[in-house]
Amino acid sequence: MNQAVEPSLVEPETQARRPAFWRRFPILSAAIVASALGMIYWSLIASDRYVSESHVIVQKADLNVSQSFDFSNLLGSFVGGNSHEDQMLLRDYLLSLDMLNKLDAELHLRRHYASHDYDIISRMWAEDEPVEWFYKYFLKHVSITFDDYTGVLRISVQAFTPGMAQAITRMMLHEGEIFMNDLSHRLALEQVHFLEEQVEKLKHRAQEARNKVIQFQNQREMVSPQAAVESRVALIAKLEGTRADLQTKLTAMKAYLVSSNPTVRQIKQQIQAIKKQIEKEKKHLASVNQGETLNRALEEYQRLDLEANLTEEAYKTALVALEKGRVEASRKLKKVSVVQQPSLPQYPERPRRLYNSVITVLFMMMIAGLIHLMAAVVRDHKD
Repeated sequence: MNQAVEPSLVEPETQARRPAFWRRFPILSAAIVASALGMIYWSLIASDRYVSESHVIVQKADLNVSQSFDFSNLLGSFVGGNSHEDQMLLRDYLLSLDMLNKLDAELHLRRHYASHDYDIISRMWAEDEPVEWFYKYFLKHVSITFDDYTGVLRISVQAFTPGMAQAITRMMLHEGEIFMNDLSHRLALEQVHFLEEQVEKLKHRAQEARNKVIQFQNQREMVSPQAAVESRVALIAKLEGTRADLQTKLTAMKAYLVSSNPTVRQIKQQIQAIKKQIEKEKKHLASVNQGETLNRALEEYQRLDLEANLTEEAYKTALVALEKGRVEASRKLKKVSVVQQPSLPQYPERPRRLYNSVITVLFMMMIAGLIHLMAAVVRDHKD
């Protein structure tokens, strides 16, 4: 019987030994204890973290070339996108899992962030954490923001030592520039491959068009129908002029000579001969090679010659575009210009001990207030 009564006797005695403030305000007391523990952690236990910063911009290394109507202009620039898009692309790559794997392979980030030299809350719990957790931990210690006004990427990296923070930032900049140029070069090489195919096609088209012109010339037995037409038209015009002069002379002679005069008869014969020659030349101009008119031959020749000239011009411009594309593909298309070199921190900016301590106290007091309010609501309902 005495043993059964002992627990009820001990509990009041234990409660009596507790401070009066604790018995009266247990929730507030617990919040104060938790706040004190948080302040002790942030002030004395939390490991220092150093922050290395760098500011960069992405610039296009475009050549100053004269603009002309060629395939390169039709295709557009080999490097698409504006500066804002390039900055966002660089930011996405710097925060990617691929970047984390490269950093870990080169700088052994797992070993650094999981080192037992630092407190268990700040560090990564184990070096062999799954890559998903490792990636989340990495994102909490790397910040990349874009300034819309200046167009600058601001990179901030946290590490437990100044040297590691600076090394991570430097490697991110180096790998980011390699990535941007590789991406541009791949696009440029695809454009070059396309231009090579177009050049080869245009070369065959130009050869075929020129062969058609030569075949036409051989079939008609004339180098240029246009030259033949022009020469015949000029001859007809000359004969017409001569006939007009003789006709004028004949009219003047008839005023004082009879028609049987030898000179008059001679002029008439000359006019008649010129007239026959004009008719003969007009027949040559009107038909050639089994009834095909010379003007139709001229039209066909001009069409074939125009097609040949156009394909040759296209072939020339494609060659120019191809050479330009090869130059673009072989040089650095984009440059990651560093506005501020990765800094070597001398003072641990993280954690913000005073700020975190104040936030911890406020948070604990807010939780205690909510619990006290809920308890009061429950007591009111019971009453």
